[in-house]
Amino acid sequence: MNQVEAEKRIETLRSLLEEYGHQYYVLDNPVVSDAEYDRLMQELISLEKQYPDLVTDDSPSMRVGGKPLPHFEKVQHEVPMLSLSNAFNEQELRDFDRRIRQGLEKDHVSYSCELKIDGLAVSLTYEKGKFVRGATRGDGTIGEDITNNLKTVRSIPMRLKETVDLEVRGEAFMPKASFESLNSAKKEAGEEPFANPRNAAAGSLRQLDPKIAAKRNLDIFLYAIGQIKEVKIDSHTEALNYLSKLGFKTNREQKHCGSIEEVLDYIQSWQEKRADLNYDIDGIVIKVDVLKQQERLGFTAKSPRWAIAYKFPAEEVITKLEGIELSIGRTGVVTPTALLSPVTVAGTVVKRASLHNEDLIRQKDIKIGDTVVIKKAGDIIPEVVNVLTDQRTGEEIEFTMPTNCPECESDLVRLEGEVALRCINPKCPAQIREGLIHFVSRNAMNIDGLGEKVIAQLFDKGLVRDVADLYQLNREDLLNLERMGEKSVDNLLNAVEASKENSLERLLFGLGIRFVGAKAAKTLAAHFEIIDELQKATEEELTAINEIGEKMANSIVRYFSKPEVTQLITELQRLGVNTSYKGVKRAEQTVTDSFFADKTVVLTGKLEQLTREEAKTKLEELGAKVTGSVSKNTDLVIAGEAAGSKLDKAEKLGIEVWDEQRLVDEFKNVEQ
Repeated sequence: MNQVEAEKRIETLRSLLEEYGHQYYVLDNPVVSDAEYDRLMQELISLEKQYPDLVTDDSPSMRVGGKPLPHFEKVQHEVPMLSLSNAFNEQELRDFDRRIRQGLEKDHVSYSCELKIDGLAVSLTYEKGKFVRGATRGDGTIGEDITNNLKTVRSIPMRLKETVDLEVRGEAFMPKASFESLNSAKKEAGEEPFANPRNAAAGSLRQLDPKIAAKRNLDIFLYAIGQIKEVKIDSHTEALNYLSKLGFKTNREQKHCGSIEEVLDYIQSWQEKRADLNYDIDGIVIKVDVLKQQERLGFTAKSPRWAIAYKFPAEEVITKLEGIELSIGRTGVVTPTALLSPVTVAGTVVKRASLHNEDLIRQKDIKIGDTVVIKKAGDIIPEVVNVLTDQRTGEEIEFTMPTNCPECESDLVRLEGEVALRCINPKCPAQIREGLIHFVSRNAMNIDGLGEKVIAQLFDKGLVRDVADLYQLNREDLLNLERMGEKSVDNLLNAVEASKENSLERLLFGLGIRFVGAKAAKTLAAHFEIIDELQKATEEELTAINEIGEKMANSIVRYFSKPEVTQLITELQRLGVNTSYKGVKRAEQTVTDSFFADKTVVLTGKLEQLTREEAKTKLEELGAKVTGSVSKNTDLVIAGEAAGSKLDKAEKLGIEVWDEQRLVDEFKNVEQ
């Protein structure tokens, strides 16, 4: 076969494989056997190897996975991929409908309803009908280029049925059968299984080696057009039909509803039969159908006004409460935890649930041996909802909180005004261990590699007894710990060394002084500048500082009055730990011409490009006052993803709202 003949055969094979793949993966209508499909694919791969100059990026052979990448490149979305606001009950949906109808005055409103797939939002870009780029949603403005991984998703067409330029959005997901097969394989290999299909899908698409993604059998539903040229579309329903016509896989369960009553009926029907699907859904997405009406309604800072996501109620399951375990926190608080018969809730196996305190146990009448209802609050934190008292046998055991600490046997006390029991022994091993964990945490000294398990090993072996010991760790001792190889030890020791250069506020927060959080630590560090001055401060001097109250001032003075604390600070200084403030001092600030000077700013929601602490520090350096709550005195709200009630309050009060990208852009302008 010469090159001309090979080129014709390759094109024929590509057309056949594209059509067979579309019938199988998109329409669920196989027209040839798997063996025949595989035979044609092998022939194509063989010819492309023989004639490499005939290989194209949109060939079906590209689905097997290319070479591993060193990292993912960043991609800016020309049209932001905004998140949706949420509704959790019927009244919130009716309020949404009322706002829509008010916004559109007398226009008739209809809605497009779709299943909310529990997966990973992605963007696909096509030029002249060819797939050229795929990206994650990221922060809505900037995502990651995962083109090679998305090429392995067989329901994503490499070439469309028309030569159009467009960008579309969809939800990549892992079908339940693929998830079960993947986890079985991971368990057999002795690896940790994925918690749920969503995590598995996200983890698969963020593999630097596309060959791994290719083995995961992912799927996708396309749900929106981000941009399109030279094609007129009037409604969302029409857009979905057009996507199907182009060869995309859309969800066949989409429904056009003429009223909010029809929307509620649609939601109810899927709450009852969601378990029958071969993929996970966590709610229903409701959109105003007519695109011109969408344009009139517009957007808030974080989401479109014309769409909302109804979230299904948290899944509740029944299990047995087998026991109650007590743990001691770094401040001595005793927390009871329910030990449960393992049960799957919202896609993960739950064995434990916090019971918070003794009063809650009494309030819910919880006994050991009870049959209980549990759920995950916000689909994340397991909690006991209630006890099924009618299933009691009489063998259940009343739980009584101990009078002595389960770790050190010191007396437990309940301080005035508190519901929690505390161990007040400063030498309690549990408190010391938890204090060490707090000291190395991200918002404190941020020592990467010193997680809870490593700290527990170091403490149990007697290698650390206070935070100063962390700066005297021996390499050989670390190599003797479980799962600690030479590279891990080197990285850990480098992280310990780097933490010595932290600014004073991190050290103050890490020391765990009662009532002194990260914000107060920053205020104290900026005011006193060196720890020696803070150690000498009186209560009167402390309360004179804005935001430092009597309770905190008293705690600080009592903490630094202890001889063992003075000894610890001296030892840390001897070991080279910085005890000075490195931030911008008020006297040195020249921010009178900054946009943020003298403004009160609130940060809310999840930030992607900056940490909350980075944003706060920079704002304060530019003269802003960063507070935790929205009021009429607030000048500006920075809203990240899932901003919630603070954003709602800001909009009601008419306060200016920025998204994270605008904040980042303003920071860049200041630096220029």
